[in-house]
Amino acid sequence: MAGHSKWANIKHKKARQDKKRGKVFSKISKKISSAARRGGGDPDVNHELRVYVEKAKAANMPKDNIERAILKATGQLEGVTYTDFTYEAYGPGGVAFMLEGSTDNKNRTVAHIRHIFDKHGGNLGESGCVAWMFHSRGIISISDDQVDDGDEFMMLALEYEAEDVEHEDGVFTITTAPEAFATVRDGLKEAGYNDFITDEVTKLAENTLSPELKTVKQNMSLLELLEDDDDIENVYHNLELSDEVADALASED
Repeated sequence: MAGHSKWANIKHKKARQDKKRGKVFSKISKKISSAARRGGGDPDVNHELRVYVEKAKAANMPKDNIERAILKATGQLEGVTYTDFTYEAYGPGGVAFMLEGSTDNKNRTVAHIRHIFDKHGGNLGESGCVAWMFHSRGIISISDDQVDDGDEFMMLALEYEAEDVEHEDGVFTITTAPEAFATVRDGLKEAGYNDFITDEVTKLAENTLSPELKTVKQNMSLLELLEDDDDIENVYHNLELSDEVADALASED
């Protein structure tokens, strides 16, 4: 998949940062809400939701937090009405962004999102301006120091109906159809692979942009602000890192 590996580099970098910054509860809570909104609030029926509830429990997230995230997504939170939203936008250098979430005050949320983009060199776009390029996929990645036999690992993932497996920069990245995500993840866990860098259903862009280092940093700062917003549950983009930019960012870690 064009641009996938460089996209994965960003995800891996951020996943490690998020663990260091103690943002685990917030990230998992948003994933629970997104999964519940897509497939309902019953983990026994909604396999994607089950995956994120398991992750929440493994992270010692309080039961009340888990239940609240599900109730918010399914509209059962007493005294509060949430409205789903999808916004499309452009970041610095024309990088495409697609945002999904829910809010109890849509006017407040859109004003805040517009302010973030305006302040950081981007702008909100019209409905449909970038959505056409994003397609849902499951992503599972794991460090290759956990894999004894790469060929065997790839074959195992494909047997569980993975669409593709890539090995680059010390990371195996598996792509699945959304409906096969939980099956592939469960199969890998049963085979002893448990410490994933990334395991989520997301959206990948078919067209990517690889701007210069300065523009990449601007977009990554924008990405971090958007992901920290309480109302925004998913942020998708088509930013791709060139080898030179990836090396420059790695040298700054």
